[in-house]
Amino acid sequence: MNARNSKKWLLAALGAALVISYFSAQFNRYYLGVAIDVGINIILAVSLNLINGHTGQFSLGHAGFMAVGGFTAAKFTLLTAPAFFPLSLLIGGLMAALAGLLVGVPSLRLRGDYLAIVTLGFGEIIRVIFQNSQAFGAATGLTGIPDLTTLFWTFGTAAITVYVVTSLVNSTYGRGFICVRDDEVAAAAIGISPTRYKVTAFVVGAFFAGVAGALYAHHKTVMQPDGFNFIRSIDIVVMVILGGMGRTTGVIIAAVVLTVLPEFLREFASYRMILYSLLIIGLMLARPEGLFTIRKRTNAGA
Repeated sequence: MNARNSKKWLLAALGAALVISYFSAQFNRYYLGVAIDVGINIILAVSLNLINGHTGQFSLGHAGFMAVGGFTAAKFTLLTAPAFFPLSLLIGGLMAALAGLLVGVPSLRLRGDYLAIVTLGFGEIIRVIFQNSQAFGAATGLTGIPDLTTLFWTFGTAAITVYVVTSLVNSTYGRGFICVRDDEVAAAAIGISPTRYKVTAFVVGAFFAGVAGALYAHHKTVMQPDGFNFIRSIDIVVMVILGGMGRTTGVIIAAVVLTVLPEFLREFASYRMILYSLLIIGLMLARPEGLFTIRKRTNAGA
């Protein structure tokens, strides 16, 4: 898909989100809430896919970036006014991007399990900081946050996230992400800086995770540190693995499925992580490229 068609799809998605959001007052509140959750998870999964899928890193700290964006944006809204909601989203994203830079730079020499441990530790540090910060409500969290998240803001942001990540990876500059993922040594040998691309992936991914956190805060109207623990990061990682590492379409489908499916399995909510674990094990054995991977057609003579 070329740049012109991508922009047309983006404008069409924004227009559709605006029209549907205009009539959202007539929708069932429960289904509306689930739809917003779907949009937020799409943002989280696609942004993490840039780090884990396209760049070949293994981050378990996405919930931490989400928390930074959510708490920062919620606090800004409470201190100012609901009219500054777009600015709250931007500030939440920028603060999360700064956190991504801080965690990305010292962990540049790490890969695989070691990077996962570092990012996991970062996520827990963030959670504990908010849990003990009186300015952000400590363990109780922030309450009374205005309900400002709509279908337009959620799916409009999701469309922008998909557009930015896809355009970035498919650009001439963005092919460097793929090179770093495939072989860092070879990438460095041809003049590509793995350090630059790793930091870029962390910063961009963290920015959109922070925006998703801001949308989440103004959707749930309550922000508690316990909601951004290790399990939350695992949920997002599962979406990326299930959809196919580095495959945006598959990741979007997985985010939708894994958001809607628990609503039909509420009676088995306590066994969700067991089901996820079994799903990943089966996936790695039967379809390691991802369950929702869309296979490309190949010519018979290729």
